[in-house]
Amino acid sequence: MRLTYLAFALLGLFWGSNFIYMKWAAEFITPALITLLRVFFGFLPLAFAAWRKRVIHREQLRHLPHFLVMAVLATAFYYLAIAEGTARLPSGVAGVLGGSISLFTTIATLLFLRTERPNALMLSGVLVGFAGIVLIARPWEGAHGEIDITGVFWMLAATTTLGLSYVYVRRFLSPHNLPPLALATWQTGLALLVLLAVTDRTGMGDILLNRHAFAGVAVGLGVLGTGMAFLIYYHLLQELGAVAASGATYVTPNIALLIGWAAGETIGLLEISAIVLVVASIALLQIGRQRGSKQAG
Repeated sequence: MRLTYLAFALLGLFWGSNFIYMKWAAEFITPALITLLRVFFGFLPLAFAAWRKRVIHREQLRHLPHFLVMAVLATAFYYLAIAEGTARLPSGVAGVLGGSISLFTTIATLLFLRTERPNALMLSGVLVGFAGIVLIARPWEGAHGEIDITGVFWMLAATTTLGLSYVYVRRFLSPHNLPPLALATWQTGLALLVLLAVTDRTGMGDILLNRHAFAGVAVGLGVLGTGMAFLIYYHLLQELGAVAASGATYVTPNIALLIGWAAGETIGLLEISAIVLVVASIALLQIGRQRGSKQAG
């Protein structure tokens, strides 16, 4: 059990530190190149684990169209949008916005799956989450405010896309009971091929000008923040269940904000209030889901 909770802490750390690594890399290469390198280095541990566990089989090829949709939406575009948003925002702010995934997943589930009825707690969670987003985006400051509204939209595009991808998985892939590791490997591998085909790789070598930025992308963002994070998350799913495993989303924005503060970013009352609202939103949504499941049962 101690190893399980250690894995939980590591997952929050890996996810929460992703934003500062992207911020470092954005000083040398484009968000598209950050995405390409992240997916490449993230694919390596997944491919190795899939080979060791022998979870990739020829008959899975019949699901290739669905794998490709997930590769484009939940990997290539999602990571690109996160990188674009983080390049324009303080890393801590980007981390808080990135922590709103549960909010958009819930909205997508309620709109398109209709497998669970919204209750008062879930609706409250949605409203509280949006309040946190508005607080950190500060739209009242206009175009000349401290927060780049374009970066906020990129982050929201990322979280919305990931929320929709969960709906897609539940409708088209979950009924086939594919091993999660196999799905992650197919998804990441195909995303790598797509990114290699469409990404302008001019200037990629510039990341080597700074060893900290390169290590951040290759090891922190790729191997740990993508590949190992996938493996740890699936371990937690098996050991703790989906609800407990998703609790790592509580940790992620807090760690991102703390790392941003340690790196010299200004953390004020608005940022702290926003993270309180986002974390409260996650809690309300999860409690609401649990109560809804018990009532349905």
